[in-house]
Amino acid sequence: MKATGVSPLAAAGPRRRFGDRVFSNLAVAAGVTILGLLGGVALFLLIESLPAVGASPAQLPGGKSLVDYIAPLAFGTVLAATIAVLIAVPLAIAVALFISHIAPRRVVLVLGFLVDLLAAIPSIVYGLWGIFVLGPAAVPVLEWLEQKLGFIVFFKGPASATGRTMLVASLVLAVMILPIVSAVCREVFSQTPRKLQEGALALGATRWEMIRMTVLPFGKSSIISGSMLGLGRALGETMAVTIILSVSGIVTFNLISQANPSTIAANIALDFPESSGLAVNTLIASGLVLFAITLVTNLAARAIISRQNIQ
Repeated sequence: MKATGVSPLAAAGPRRRFGDRVFSNLAVAAGVTILGLLGGVALFLLIESLPAVGASPAQLPGGKSLVDYIAPLAFGTVLAATIAVLIAVPLAIAVALFISHIAPRRVVLVLGFLVDLLAAIPSIVYGLWGIFVLGPAAVPVLEWLEQKLGFIVFFKGPASATGRTMLVASLVLAVMILPIVSAVCREVFSQTPRKLQEGALALGATRWEMIRMTVLPFGKSSIISGSMLGLGRALGETMAVTIILSVSGIVTFNLISQANPSTIAANIALDFPESSGLAVNTLIASGLVLFAITLVTNLAARAIISRQNIQ
């Protein structure tokens, strides 16, 4: 039998240092802890929701079934968050591109700081700004939309005289999530390989063509990730929506009228302090629906990002 000249220790592979083992174990423990917390929250919501699931409509708030109670809230939550994302994402991408590739260097630091500062403003301040500044300022715009575009279901009217509408609430949410989306996109856009950008410019591309052919494709996954982070923030926002919306608990696509659907988070914030018994279980059941919506949204985003990375 020939000697291989390889020692048993070398054949077993390199021994990991003590610090590496500690770091690896701590990382595993952190991951398991996060999963445990997530599972614990889901289990708590599920257990506390069961009394409301099995109750009759006469025992629930408003004498409605659980589905009839939660459905308008879920509709309002998704509607407000979707409009906010549709408004915020294009603006956030434009801001990120301006900061990373267009703005002079002496402006980049100041502008980037100001955009990031928007994320530090408390949501209640955004709500006050929306109800006292943006809402009244939007009234002429709402009236114009009713007059010119009233044939569209979103602007059917009658226009609100106070500005406390779903459209204004969505605009406030868009401003709130803009710095989140912009920060994620800006970091990835700035990491676009210099060789790709210089190669496109050397071939005669304009700055916009270079951005369209190199920067945007490179940052596609970051755009999706930032959008989903912003959507998650918009889905769970409470105080700003609570302050601005004049809710009526209906299901409507009309964005400029006084009658608006509420959101799950805003409804919980308004009703929880004065609720007891099955009313609390009903609110927790609506929280479980919000948890499920957020989880499904993030899983869908992860699947899209994974497919983009494979391609």
